[in-house]
Amino acid sequence: MVSTPRPAGPIPVIVNGAAGKMGREVIKAVAGAADLELMGAVDRQHLGDDAGDVAGIGPLEIPITQDLQSVCALVAQEKQPGVMVDFTHPDGVYDNVRAAIAYGVRPVVGTTGLSNRQIQELAAFADKASTGCLVIPNFSIGMVLLQQAAVRASQYFDHVEIIELHHNQKADAPSGTALQTAALLAELGKTYNPAHVAEKETLVGARGAQAEEGIRIHSVRLPGLIAHQEVIFGAPGQIYTLRHDTSDRSCYMPGVLLAIRRVVTLKTLVYGLEKIL
Repeated sequence: MVSTPRPAGPIPVIVNGAAGKMGREVIKAVAGAADLELMGAVDRQHLGDDAGDVAGIGPLEIPITQDLQSVCALVAQEKQPGVMVDFTHPDGVYDNVRAAIAYGVRPVVGTTGLSNRQIQELAAFADKASTGCLVIPNFSIGMVLLQQAAVRASQYFDHVEIIELHHNQKADAPSGTALQTAALLAELGKTYNPAHVAEKETLVGARGAQAEEGIRIHSVRLPGLIAHQEVIFGAPGQIYTLRHDTSDRSCYMPGVLLAIRRVVTLKTLVYGLEKIL
C-alpha cells in the first residue's frame, strides 16, 4: 500500500448522497470531527436546503447541490487534499468516482454494486493519477471481525452458505459485503459444498446465487431491516453460525471517519476496511 504522511489542517470533505439515510449520518459525523471540514453536499433531493438542517443538526451553511463536478473543482483549490464520501446509487457511482479522481479529490466509496471490471478500471485510473481511493463494502468493525472469523472457520468446514438481509430500498443483490465475504473464503483455494445428490430447483433461484468456489449466497429484502449477514458452516453433527446485525447506521461512522483520514495518505485504490485497520 503506497502512502504519504497525512497533511496538517482540516480535511475538506464532500458528501455525495447527502440527503440519503447514510449521507445524513456522514454529515453529522463530519460536522462533529474537529479535523474535518464539510465543504460540499451533493444530492438530487432537497436542492438548495442546508445540509445540516436535512441531517437534523441545524444549519451548517452548506447548501445541497446536484453539481458534483463544481463542488469537486471548489475543493480541488484547497491547500489540503479533499475527500468525497459516496453513498449514492450503483448506476452512478462509477462516474462519481472517476469525476472525483479527475479533480484530485480522494473518493471513499460506500456505495456497493461496482463490478470487478469497474473496480479494476478505477484502480488503474487512481494509479495513473497517484490519487488515493477507498472502496469499502461495509464500514462496520464488527463485520470485519465476522469475516476474519469466517476465514478461520473455513479451514475446518467444507460446507458454507451466506445469507444477507437488507432493507427493501437496497438496489443491488447480493450485497457487496456478501460478495466480499465469499471472495475472502474463496482465496483459500478450496471448493466448497461438494454435491452429495443431484440437486434440482423446482423454482429457479431457490438455492440462491452461486459465487466463487461453490459458495451459495441468499439475499433477503424486507422493510424493517437495515443490514444483516449470516455465514453458516455445516459439518456432520454440527452447525457453526456467524451473524452480524446492524441496529443503527451510526455504527458505520467510526469506519467512515477512519477511511476519510486514511485515504488522503494513499496513492492508489484500496478495497476493504480491513486493509486500513
